[in-house]
Amino acid sequence: MQAQWRKLSSLSTTPAQTMMAPAAHVAEPQQRTSLPVLSDMFGRFHNYLRISVTEKCNLRCQYCMPEEGIDLTANEKLLTTDEIIRVARIFVQQGVDKIRLTGGEPTVRRDIIDLVRGLDELRPLGLRKIAMTTNGIALRRKLPLLREAGLDGLNISLDTRDPLKFEVFTRRRGCEQVLRAIDEAGKLGFDFVKVNVVVMRGQNDDEVPAFIEMTHDDSIDVRFIEYMPFDGNRWGRQKLVGYQELLDKLRPLYGDNIEQLPLEDNHTSKGYRIKGYRGQFGFITSMTKSFCSSCNRVRVLADGNLKVCLFGNTEVSLRDLLRAGASDSDVVETISQAIKRKKQAHAGLDSLSHLPNRPMIKIGG
Repeated sequence: MQAQWRKLSSLSTTPAQTMMAPAAHVAEPQQRTSLPVLSDMFGRFHNYLRISVTEKCNLRCQYCMPEEGIDLTANEKLLTTDEIIRVARIFVQQGVDKIRLTGGEPTVRRDIIDLVRGLDELRPLGLRKIAMTTNGIALRRKLPLLREAGLDGLNISLDTRDPLKFEVFTRRRGCEQVLRAIDEAGKLGFDFVKVNVVVMRGQNDDEVPAFIEMTHDDSIDVRFIEYMPFDGNRWGRQKLVGYQELLDKLRPLYGDNIEQLPLEDNHTSKGYRIKGYRGQFGFITSMTKSFCSSCNRVRVLADGNLKVCLFGNTEVSLRDLLRAGASDSDVVETISQAIKRKKQAHAGLDSLSHLPNRPMIKIGG
């Protein structure tokens, strides 16, 4: 176990250009001995855990999966269901109250219903929300069981409503299946149904108004995500459409009917609604207006690595600790040290595409 502590202590990252809110919005570094386990040195408390439960996916989205594919991690090196539940329990005991399951595509995991049910049993310890990000292809038939098992909310990825363009984006068919899953999810009483749209110039930026019209009759939240660089996704600045540009293009269509919504605590999306519409829409502005100063999220990847920043390349293996016989307190100490090393902000727009990172499919949405 001492080797693990030494390995953790030796981890470092190189300084990088930051793009963030002014420093006044971030607390000064604190003494680490006085901080809770899930607090970093800048006053951010991480109560939101995202767990990738598989690297496998039934789509091949351009921005997520490299065209040449990926080498999947061997099954024996992935977290087991019992290990996922144990890690989740440890985090909840330290103050995590929201868990999101991601992938890959979580619905391809055979025991996904049992996994949700296992997380649901952590509610007496303080867990309040269980959510899932999914591409929706295999979702519809699982929806009633997921809701019954304890799933509170869904984020469903759909980058185009055009079946032909869907094939271009995902290298697979299935647009109608996803649309039906969105419709069905809205009828089952989930706390929220959100639609995630990665906007890419010249490919789907012309569909933004059509996505907003989905909020006319349905209480869904459509979120337009700025295209982000990850290994193998051929990111280019010319493909990026910033949120302000999209908003400016919407004003001639909707005028004064566009209402900005109050920012939520630890927001990732800047929310808006059209007067008289039931739903809302928003922009996730990781590239043009970061929200690092209010970040409350950490990730556990399918192979058991803890990743404290989406764009960071420093990871710590919780899997190795668990399998070496570590106690819960050992795991808690490792988590605390990793979070204390989290940077004040991720690198800037022009730096991110040159920094090593995993493909998105190996991180989780």
